[in-house]
Amino acid sequence: MSEHASGTFDITGWDEKATEERTGATIGRVGVTKTFHGDLTGTSATELLSLHTEAGPAAYVALEHVEGSLNGRSGTFVLQHSAGASDGVQWMKWQIVSTSGTSELKGLRGEGQITVGPDGEHSYTLDYDLD
Repeated sequence: MSEHASGTFDITGWDEKATEERTGATIGRVGVTKTFHGDLTGTSATELLSLHTEAGPAAYVALEHVEGSLNGRSGTFVLQHSAGASDGVQWMKWQIVSTSGTSELKGLRGEGQITVGPDGEHSYTLDYDLD
């Protein structure tokens, strides 16, 4: 049976660790921390690789280690991010690493997405199953 979670998150830290600039593209490595609100409450630490081109942000991939409570169940898990942009339209999705859940979140699997509103607020949805 699939369950659903939604809410918002705040980016609480942004630490640019390295940048490699080449003709037409810049690749950056960034450490990001977040605080989650809603059906998922807690904090996370993320390692992110981003690609910027002359047209602006183009893509990123990341691994995010989340610690908190998902609809009342506590533990940790890892999200694998993939994102891109084309003609100014962004898409961002998550995949739960199915072997990463601990404590009450052991066996967690599923996927979700991130949306950035016009005011810059970040929201999320997560559809998941739990053994």
